Amino acid sequence: MPQQQPEQQAPPVQRLRVRYAKRGRLRFTSHRDFSRAFERAVFRARVPMAYSSGFNPHPRISYAGAAPTGSASEAEYLELALAEVVVPADVHAMLDEALPPGLDVLEVVESPGGSLADLLEVSRWQIDLAGGRDATLAAVAAFLAADEALVERMTKKGMREFDARGAVIALEVLPADTAPGRTSLDVVLRHGTPAVRPDDVLRGLEAVAGLAAGESPLMTRLAQGPLLGTCQVGDPLSSPA
Repeated sequence: MPQQQPEQQAPPVQRLRVRYAKRGRLRFTSHRDFSRAFERAVFRARVPMAYSSGFNPHPRISYAGAAPTGSASEAEYLELALAEVVVPADVHAMLDEALPPGLDVLEVVESPGGSLADLLEVSRWQIDLAGGRDATLAAVAAFLAADEALVERMTKKGMREFDARGAVIALEVLPADTAPGRTSLDVVLRHGTPAVRPDDVLRGLEAVAGLAAGESPLMTRLAQGPLLGTCQVGDPLSSPA
């Protein structure tokens, strides 16, 4: 008896790019948990998804540049491949209603083509940490003056040592508008392999200047996209691919 061939799915007729946020307690959602929640939301919202071919078809969703578990974000991105042409604003409303509060759809646009992942070159982060402003200013100055800031982190390939300083395009202490005893940093990080995360920058500040971040620093990605000029982050939903 000839082996049954897997069903071949029709190619997508439309692609949409989505920007969403992870807020509040939902920042502790892992990327795997989010992808499961998003696929359930797509099903509940009856979005006409295109599916992959093969014996186990799955909705064609491409994720790019996911933030680390435990960090909040206002700039997470994914792309949907659809079997029917739809109005992006309708998909925005359907998905936002189907997702739990804290996983919030912010924008849905038609894809101009090309690779979304290739546009995600840098991220801008705000890091709120415990510590005095003067000590933080001194540590940032020392960090920026250093040739490198070696840190260690456990990765899928085991413990890795890498240079946190090399990925930092810009780093500054924000004006003192946080709670007493806390300070905020604005940092622009270049994406690379291995990816340098905002908590790696905190470890680099401690390694170079002895600055301890204290308990529960809050890390929020404010923007993610192409690098414009020396340290500006562009909008990947409006930039040509």
